[in-house]
Order: sequence, then structure tokens, then C-alpha cells
Amino acid sequence: MDELEAIRKKKMEQIIKARELESYPGKPVIVTDADFNQFILKYPLVVVDCWAEWCGPCRTLAPIIDELAVEYRGKIVFGKLNTDNNRTTAMQYRISSIPAMLVFKDGTFAGQIIGAVPKQHIVQQLQPLM
Repeated sequence: MDELEAIRKKKMEQIIKARELESYPGKPVIVTDADFNQFILKYPLVVVDCWAEWCGPCRTLAPIIDELAVEYRGKIVFGKLNTDNNRTTAMQYRISSIPAMLVFKDGTFAGQIIGAVPKQHIVQQLQPLM
């Protein structure tokens, strides 16, 4: 492989990686009962924050989820599911306490994180799945 071909190959890899990154949202996506299954199948690693307007701990967790969506763009996609408005999904995953984060790897339920936990705790739980 000559030098010019190596440069072209490297540039093409950079372009492909940039395009893949663009397809990942840099902020949490609003998810509903209607599009939940489609959403969790769309990306390899998905975290859905289950919350409600009246929930104080949910409001505490929201900026952390926003930060993680930016920091892990291209690796993890974050969604937000309002459990008051989307009871079917909340019942399906037996959400009895919020905030609760549902984690999906390749469309399969991989676990959950309950409560308004620190950012580092969330990262530690997700690291093995990346």
C-alpha cells in the first residue's frame, strides 16, 4: 500500500466515523409507548430514563442524563420516558419507583439503575456494556 492510498484509507475511516457519530443524538430522545420498541432496537446501547414531572429526584437526575448524552455520543443513546404519559411501557418493565433507568444492549434488556444516583455510578454500571 503506497502512502497516498494509506492517507485515503485513513481519511475515509474518519468520514465514516463522523457520519456514524452524527446519527447518534447528542441529547436525550423523548420516547413514548408507541415508539419504545423501535427506539431500543435502533442503537446498540440504549439507556431510557423513566421519570415524571412531579418527581424531584427525576429533576435532579435530568442534567446528569443530559451530560452523559453529550459525553457518550456515538457509544450510548439516552431516552426519556414520562411514566405518567406512557403507562404501558412502565408496567411492562415493572417500574414501581422513579427515577429508573432501563438499559438495553442490542435491543435486549440488560438491567436497570434505580434512583437519583451519582453520575459516576451510572458510568460504572454502563462501562462493561460498551
